[in-house]
Amino acid sequence: MKKLLFVALAVFTLLLVSACSATTVNNSKAANKQAVGSKLAESGSPKILRGPNITLVAKKGTQKLSNGVTVPVWTFNGSAPGPEIRVEKGQKVRVTIKNELSAPVSIHWHGYPVPNKMDGIPGITQDAVAPGKSFTYAFVASQAGTYWYHSHQDSVNQVDRGLYGAFIVEDPKEKYDKDYTLMLDEWVTDKNQINRQIKAMTSEAQTKKNNGDSGMGNMPGMDMGGSDPSSSDSGNSNGMNRSGNMMADKMSMYNLYTINGKSGSLVKPLTVKKGDKVRLRFINAGYLPHNIHIHGHNIKVIATDGQSINKPQAVKNKVISIAPGERYDVSFTADNPGKWAIEDHGTAKGTNGMKALINYEGSKVSTDQPNANTQLPAINFADYGTKTKPQFTLNQKYDVTYTMNLNAGMNGNGMIYTINGKTFPNTDPINVKKGDLVKVKLVNQDMMNNHPMHLHGHEFQILSKNGKPLAGSPLYKDTLNIKPGETYVVAFLANNPGRWMFHCHDLHHANAGMVTEVNYTDFHSSYVPSSSNNNKPE
Repeated sequence: MKKLLFVALAVFTLLLVSACSATTVNNSKAANKQAVGSKLAESGSPKILRGPNITLVAKKGTQKLSNGVTVPVWTFNGSAPGPEIRVEKGQKVRVTIKNELSAPVSIHWHGYPVPNKMDGIPGITQDAVAPGKSFTYAFVASQAGTYWYHSHQDSVNQVDRGLYGAFIVEDPKEKYDKDYTLMLDEWVTDKNQINRQIKAMTSEAQTKKNNGDSGMGNMPGMDMGGSDPSSSDSGNSNGMNRSGNMMADKMSMYNLYTINGKSGSLVKPLTVKKGDKVRLRFINAGYLPHNIHIHGHNIKVIATDGQSINKPQAVKNKVISIAPGERYDVSFTADNPGKWAIEDHGTAKGTNGMKALINYEGSKVSTDQPNANTQLPAINFADYGTKTKPQFTLNQKYDVTYTMNLNAGMNGNGMIYTINGKTFPNTDPINVKKGDLVKVKLVNQDMMNNHPMHLHGHEFQILSKNGKPLAGSPLYKDTLNIKPGETYVVAFLANNPGRWMFHCHDLHHANAGMVTEVNYTDFHSSYVPSSSNNNKPE
């Protein structure tokens, strides 16, 4: 009898443990489900939350970035980056943000063609989510690919402090054995700079200054007219402008580089087995470009900004130059056992911390020597991949054409960054109607700075670079890095009505004026900004 009782208790205990282990923080079986057709390599990424229903809590924290370096961060769900959100193509996504910070926040779905009211732009599509309040973003995951989410409220500061994460939409037809996401970023470790930034983000004076702002006006660092050149706070030796943002000529203060919020030895290795088909998703969440080299393997760049590249060729010992806001997906076969570096090739202080290891199971020795200072050629995406019929051509008829001359200058607040000589909100919008074919010429007249230009709500096709049509695969992107002296021509279909930002994703430049809009003249929004809300969209 005792034996039977013992067996019954044991069975009951096993059932109880099984039931408990099936309940996750997501309250969903999907939380523990592997990627469709692939094994999620969670050791190399932040925590993964599976949709379609997600809750993100914006709150303060501290984070160890590298050995001996711990900094205050603003987080989604306690980490920077926040959780990686994974959903399946076709799902209706619902993401609720709860704001436990002392400043308002929002979420922008970078690169994703959401409905305009879900774009997360304070003062344009919604009021920023006030402290103690919540907001739910709802949209259909209509296309697969690699995207990301980040706050678009005071984004130059809030993204800098960690309010961002990966947003991955999986296609069941794509099958990989390992699937890793690597979010690239740079950090300031100087405590005085950090404290000044946080004070500027949360100060009562800044809140009062912006009360009554119904849109994008009065953005710190922008040329609004009437500036007093003698103002004592127009800049300082610490490289901050009025809102505490680091000025572009002080970018060297970013002295620690991270992958998924960790640097150097704290970056978790990417474990593979020989024969694995591996996918790497690179997302640049920072403000500097990074030249990424994947050692020891022939790689194919299969997508950029979530859009597939037609029949890409295998390359080896070339770097992928990834600008702020850009994403690149890479595939390779794990056919070279050992320990191999993925690293940023650069000379700036902190570059050597942006390194992860491809670690073959069972391998005990490193077969690779880092060579971050070695000069390697970059993949030229103007002739990469294989030609196929494009959506647009240079010589077809367009309904709207627009030239965007990008430049820099000075005013009483310090550096400004201009589009056709103007700073937002005085820049001329690109006015379109639904169904229009739109061609935009982007010219970087600023001989000192890159300008990674990001279009909300749409993808554009690159038609030419420096006057030459692309020779490889058609490239469809939402973020395009334009280097000093370069000219690109791009085209897109106006198929997503609303008010959409088109801005530099070095957010210091956007904060200092390099913003315009794609404005649908046949679109009417029911949203009316609150006069009491502190909306700061850049």
